[in-house]
Amino acid sequence: MERRISPARITELAEDEVFVFGSNIAGHHGGGAALQAWRKWGAEWGQGVGLHGRTYAIPTMHGGPSAIKPYVDGFIDFAEGHPRLRFLVTEVGCGIAGFTPNDIAPLFARAAGLGNVFLPARFWDVLERGGDAL
Repeated sequence: MERRISPARITELAEDEVFVFGSNIAGHHGGGAALQAWRKWGAEWGQGVGLHGRTYAIPTMHGGPSAIKPYVDGFIDFAEGHPRLRFLVTEVGCGIAGFTPNDIAPLFARAAGLGNVFLPARFWDVLERGGDAL
């Protein structure tokens, strides 16, 4: 499996890149990567799921990994259908939401096979150790 690592700190986006971040389902982008997405790349206030501007929101504040999984699956389906875009995934859910890479990385196992999805190094570490999806 080829590691495609998203930068630990994303400050710029190329024209074909999308910033993937953890949000709350109500789309109140008040802190962390969500605030950055809203201020810098077009995340919409009140929209906590999906593509907006040059961002893709995955809600992480409404329950555990099993509640987050359908949204990660939706993101992976979207990325699969948009092979010309490069998706830079942040450590979704590992900031304000309080999860660890061990909790969240397995949800992205299917994304590891997509050439246009870049995951955080700590997610790759978990996936390469055999972290399984729920």
